[in-house]
Amino acid sequence: MKFLSCLLPFLLAAPIMAQTPAQPPAQSPVQTPAQPADPWQSLSFLQGSWEARTGTGSSAQVVGVYTFAKELKGHILSRHGVVANCTGPDSFDCQHSDLLYLYADLPGQPLKAIYFDNEGHVIHYGITLPDPMTIVFLSEPGPGPRFRLTYHRDGSTMFGKFQMQPPGQDTWTSYLEWSGAKQ
Repeated sequence: MKFLSCLLPFLLAAPIMAQTPAQPPAQSPVQTPAQPADPWQSLSFLQGSWEARTGTGSSAQVVGVYTFAKELKGHILSRHGVVANCTGPDSFDCQHSDLLYLYADLPGQPLKAIYFDNEGHVIHYGITLPDPMTIVFLSEPGPGPRFRLTYHRDGSTMFGKFQMQPPGQDTWTSYLEWSGAKQ
């Protein structure tokens, strides 16, 4: 009973406190959440359609077109590539087409990429930006060769290079190099 008598003042005061008008909380300035920066801003130098003409490193002569564009409401950056005109040895696929998707697993995480082509190749890449006009895609280590894909823009010309590194070696060999202007 002594316990209830201790609580009695609080129980009796409760209705009074409920009837007392509450003081409005201090007004704090309305804050709008900061808009996230465009994750593709640093890659804007890539965006658009580009002509690709092969240079050194390949016995084939290829003219192709590739386009970098934001897709899926800006959640990915894609590159679609097709060959427009090609002459080369029998071992070179002149009917080549490919897709490259750049993405982040989570907002603020490093960008990654995944590559697919009509020959059935799938390559997972990590991405680095060594300077504001260069992007390097480096494949994940595995039992086979590693691959490195580089784009570098110099003025109105985009240069590209696809290289391979055999297992256990430190040197990279160019498989295909190209350059071209924006269309």
